[in-house]
Parts: sequence; C-alpha cells; structure tokens
Amino acid sequence: MKLETEHAVEKPKVKIPAEAVELYTQYIHGDISRRAFLDGVKRFAVAGLTAAVIVEALMPNYALGQQVRKDDERIKVSYETVPSPTGNGYMRGYFARPFSQDTRTELPVKLPGVIVIHENRGLNPHTEDIARRFALENFIAFAPDALSSVGGYPSDDYKGGLLFAKIDRPKMTQDFVTVARWLKAHPLCNGKIASTGFCFGGGMSNTLATLLGPDLAAAAPFYGGAPMAADVVKIKAAMLIHHGGLDKALVDAYPAYEAEMKKNGVQYEGHIHPNSVHGFFNDATPERYNKAEAELAWKRTIEWFNKYTRA
Repeated sequence: MKLETEHAVEKPKVKIPAEAVELYTQYIHGDISRRAFLDGVKRFAVAGLTAAVIVEALMPNYALGQQVRKDDERIKVSYETVPSPTGNGYMRGYFARPFSQDTRTELPVKLPGVIVIHENRGLNPHTEDIARRFALENFIAFAPDALSSVGGYPSDDYKGGLLFAKIDRPKMTQDFVTVARWLKAHPLCNGKIASTGFCFGGGMSNTLATLLGPDLAAAAPFYGGAPMAADVVKIKAAMLIHHGGLDKALVDAYPAYEAEMKKNGVQYEGHIHPNSVHGFFNDATPERYNKAEAELAWKRTIEWFNKYTRA
C-alpha cells in the first residue's frame, strides 16, 4: 500500500527525556491537569532544551502524521450522523470507503466494516487518517466522534479532553454499540465488522466485544483497558491485543485478561511491542511513535481483520 503525506512540517529534532514523555501520557489520560503538565515539564528544561521546546515536541502534529490525503482519489469520504435514541441522541462520524466500491458495478461489492475509535480527545485528524488507511485496505471504515452531542471535536485536544469528561459514560457506550450495529447493517457492508481503537478506543473495542457478542467478528485494541473478568465469557470476536512493552500498567494487567480469554475459549493473540510506550502507534506524536512496531502492528491488524471478516 502506497501511503502519502502533505503539508508535513517536521518539528525540531530534540532528545526528550523519557520522564517527560510519561508526563505527557499522564496528561492526555486526564491524570494530571494542563497546568501540572506544563509545570512538570519545566523540571526537564536544560541548556538548549527549554520547557517550550519540550512541550512543542510532545504535542501532536497532525499534518506530519497524515499518511493518506483527505482528497485521495482512491477513496470516498463523508460525515454521517447515526441516531442513537438510547445513548446521547446521535453520533456523527467519518465514513471512508474505497472509491471503486461505488463505481465498479451497479451493485457494489460489499466489504467488511471497521469501527475506528479515537483516544479520549474526540475524533481528531489522526483518527480520520486511520479510517482512510482502512479504506485503502479495501474495508469500509467508520470513525465515530464521542463528542458529537457536545458539539464534536473542537480542533483542540485539550478542550476535547475537557468535553470528553463531561459526557455520560454509559450513554456513550450505548452510542458506540449503536454505530457498530449501524455499520454492520449498512448496504455497503458484507455483514461482518471489526473494531479497533487507541487508549480509550482500545478499551472501548474490548467493551464492544463483550456487548456485541457474535455481531462483532474481530477486534484489535491498541493499549486499551481490559473488560471486567466476568464479561470475557461474552466475547465471540477474534481478539488481537496490542500493548507497548514500556506501558507498565497495561502490560502488568494483561496476563489476567489473557487467562480469562484462555479459560473461555476466546480466539486471541497478544503482542507486547518492545521498546514501545503508550501511544506507540500514533505517528502524530513523534516522541511516542515507534515506526517499526507500529508498522508491524498495522500489518498484523490488517491480516487479522482479513482473516475474520471476509467470506
């Protein structure tokens, strides 16, 4: 697959202390405030490496991380709104599919669907780019925005995190269940869907596996929290788990999840990616991105979804 970039402005090449990267991870999880993050970064400022330079290096660069142009002629994209009467009312999302699917015949070939779930900041450009990558792999992909009912992603990750914290979580979960079933029933879908996501989205992919049962064919959560042990028995999807080897809390928790999947006969694979922090797949945050492991995880994910969602 040939991937393309545009308007990619690289940040200065600086060596950021690992402790500062961990501080950023705590910040994006909402464990510390923006003020605490900025104050904490100052501790790592040394000659030639100011706090401002560190913060700039850690913040997302969505142009740099874009791999598929928004106007790539090989795909079609649109924003769709899905009613969610038992959730927060509705969920808007980014829908990407191969261009050839709409033009090949009068009755387009139906393709597997993939739900792409963002981190706890809302539907940012990086998540939309991943949906486009799936379209180039011959899937239809829908990336919903959990912030839909509060105005949508505000083009600012910090403000998005503040909005995210205000949303009723059980209703939000129901929103994701609703859009998953919407995609499964979509006239361009072959009736088989998979889910992937990152951080919050990884945890939500695990949750969807427990809630959708046989309606979800596969899932590939990236550094997501495990579901409750008692709910693992409900999983019928084939699970492909990705964690960064340096993401200690989730790596330490994974064996218990793995034991439950084994006990309950869940089809699964688990991969602990070496020398990788939380967020290692996100090429919009270069200080966390591990190119080699991210590409390997992507290859495995595509192979996994092909295996379990195509006739």
